[in-house]
Amino acid sequence: MGLFQLALRSSMIYCSIIHTMKRAANRYLWMKMLHGLVLTFSFAVSVATPVWAHFQEIIPSADVLPEGGEVTLELVFTHPFEAGPRMNMERPKQIGVLANGVKTDLSSALTAKPVDGVKGYTLKHELIEPGGAIFFVEPAPYWEPAEGKFIVHYSKVVVDSYASGEGWDEMVGFPVEIRPLSRPTSLWTGNIFTGVVTKSGEAVPFAEVEVEFINERGIKPPNDLYITQVIKADANGTFSYAMPVSGWWGFAALIEGDKSLMSPDGKEAPVEEGALIWVKTKPAE
Repeated sequence: MGLFQLALRSSMIYCSIIHTMKRAANRYLWMKMLHGLVLTFSFAVSVATPVWAHFQEIIPSADVLPEGGEVTLELVFTHPFEAGPRMNMERPKQIGVLANGVKTDLSSALTAKPVDGVKGYTLKHELIEPGGAIFFVEPAPYWEPAEGKFIVHYSKVVVDSYASGEGWDEMVGFPVEIRPLSRPTSLWTGNIFTGVVTKSGEAVPFAEVEVEFINERGIKPPNDLYITQVIKADANGTFSYAMPVSGWWGFAALIEGDKSLMSPDGKEAPVEEGALIWVKTKPAE
């Protein structure tokens, strides 16, 4: 092989090597760029996606029955202001009513009521005697993978039979519970609701309370911060909130549970215990 041919072949090999190196470098740069874009997109999605508050609803057909009679309750686990999305609600661990100091188990009256394939429930109950009837539910723990924890919202609502004005401040005895200081029934729109956050019967200082209403009117919030109102209880566990819109309002004091549960992937996970109470406001017309 002559010197010219050798030089030509060496030049071709050199060019081939350079071309290959450039392709590899370009591929590496593209991979880095693609990785960066994926991370940026993921971050943008995580920032842009709102974290809606969960509320266990237990909503009666009326908060006051002036003549007593039958009341229907609807139970769903949802985001009330946004009217969804709803979460699957497994059959509750307990559901009942506390009236005149007596608890009655209502689990046999509970009927499944799925909507779009998502589990929910309903029940009917006859109120014969005057007084406040406190309907309550302890749902099965709900696994929230996005937050890596279980959620158990101990929820209650007062229905006043015969408009008695009595018995509304009785406590169910939940591990976490809100003690109402304002009568939950007969609240005008704009009234202030005051309650005390308790755990094991004792006040919880500076507990965080989330507040939402069932947005049946389709009110549009100025931004996502308006969807869930957040207030802090004082050093005595007492909180107050003025409700500007008519309808059903939920107050959820969120407290980390003392015990953990096993998550679906076999790891221990914390439990968020929520003390919930529902009250209704009506316009002064």
